[in-house]
Amino acid sequence: MSAGSLPLADLLTGLLAAEGGLPASYHTTIEAHWRPLAAAIAARASAKPLIVGVSGSQGSGKSTLCLCLEVLLGEAHGLRAATLSLDDLYLTRDERAELARTVHPLFATRGVPGTHDVPLGTAVLAAVRAGQRGIRLPRFDKGRDDRVPDAEWPVIAQRIDVLLFEGWCMGAGPQAEADLRSPVNRLEAEEDADGTWRRHVNVALAGPYRALFDAPDYVVMLAAPGFEAVLGWRQLQESKLRARTGGGMTDAELARFVMHYERITRHLLADLPARADVVIRLGADHVVGALQYAVQTNE
Repeated sequence: MSAGSLPLADLLTGLLAAEGGLPASYHTTIEAHWRPLAAAIAARASAKPLIVGVSGSQGSGKSTLCLCLEVLLGEAHGLRAATLSLDDLYLTRDERAELARTVHPLFATRGVPGTHDVPLGTAVLAAVRAGQRGIRLPRFDKGRDDRVPDAEWPVIAQRIDVLLFEGWCMGAGPQAEADLRSPVNRLEAEEDADGTWRRHVNVALAGPYRALFDAPDYVVMLAAPGFEAVLGWRQLQESKLRARTGGGMTDAELARFVMHYERITRHLLADLPARADVVIRLGADHVVGALQYAVQTNE
């Protein structure tokens, strides 16, 4: 099947079911942006599996983009693609409770570097690199706030040609010590006054997380217009969750929750565009701007 003949109706049916509804204008986004991006990724595929990092703040649309790319890479380019989310590498609830007890209470909340199982992630990436078949991809149940039992992880029977490795802080690097001194929000000022939590996060970024974040061969960034837009996007996600399940966080709980990620999100928005292979600028309304390629492509 050629790159231009994939039925959009088939693609959007899956997207609408998975994402709880997408605007009709998303047809345009797929044709104008995701199809050329899939072609750019496919052009880099070879006999060796390709790992593509997808970085974007909460609510930026990473899951939807990866789902689109999986379908486009498969149907339009004949490549077996799969997605690994950084969220699925979270430490178990008990492991995070121990981290909160021994290092800092804020580590009870999943999300920041230090709350992921880095060896598990590097093992999965190594298996993909080696072209192994039958790879089990970890899964995390956010409803239970715990990892799904190994026996329930999906198995990718065939060799993976392209792994889309997505995460809200994918590609983040450590900050300078001077940048850690002043809190960026009320959470840091009131609950991390001495900087223990944010410094531990920074040490993790400088050390073990390099094995994860330096792994991608190609990095795509969904760039929010600013941190202020992230809270609104996350509120939209939460409203969809409440509609589906009847549960979810209150606005006050959500505002505090997002503060955990403000420092690194702001740092990424300032730092990653210069290092990413593709930067996708987003409007506050999620409208996708022109894709900025670090290296000229044929799209």
